[in-house]
Amino acid sequence: MTDGIFSRTALLFGDTGVERLQSLRVIIFGVGGVGSWCAESLVRTGIGHLTMVDCDVVCDSNVNRQLMATTKTVGRPKVEVMRERLLEINPNADIIARQEVFSAETAENFDLDAYDYVIDAIDSLKDKALLILRACESGACLFSSMGAARKLDPQRVRVTEFWKVEGDPLARTLRKRFKHDGVFPARKFQCVYSDERPSGEVGGTAAHVTAVFGLTLAAQVILHSMTSPTNTLPAAEEDESL
Repeated sequence: MTDGIFSRTALLFGDTGVERLQSLRVIIFGVGGVGSWCAESLVRTGIGHLTMVDCDVVCDSNVNRQLMATTKTVGRPKVEVMRERLLEINPNADIIARQEVFSAETAENFDLDAYDYVIDAIDSLKDKALLILRACESGACLFSSMGAARKLDPQRVRVTEFWKVEGDPLARTLRKRFKHDGVFPARKFQCVYSDERPSGEVGGTAAHVTAVFGLTLAAQVILHSMTSPTNTLPAAEEDESL
């Protein structure tokens, strides 16, 4: 059954490429407006082992942008709804749903070395900073989402190394936090961000932007796994500008 659903993927990457994707282990922190689209794109492309971490339940305000959020799923844990959906796409996939938060109190519960890729789609600043530090110390390759809220133009979505992100308030705040604490990520990592000037009210979001963020994160995993001999990037430089 799964041979047929990945036939188009095999036309791009070959049978060996599909086997590579099916063997990869990916963990996503945050399955909201960005992470949900990333998760689905990964599984549809052929990722065989996916862990999703999110403590929240679906609420009404999620329906405008989160893939699993509908009027019928309101009140249910996001990771459970997403797992059901992903297993309908690929029943043979290893999909793990962890309804919990990543924080200083729970960080030791996550063995990031057990994964090839870590996807950061966390909203909380302090938890995001901690995940970045922990992921960069692990053997996994990290890809991180910066702020998608208050952005309207999906054509302004970009990918670059964290210290080179421009025009993103979240990246700027994270860099200030690292500098203030004197603790820096152990290596460089790629970020998905938008250089568009924020619009509208705080908290405003649109599916056509958050989805592009998530799909772009998934693309980074797929492209990196097909082209890079290692899962690491060069060591980070501590003396970077804001």
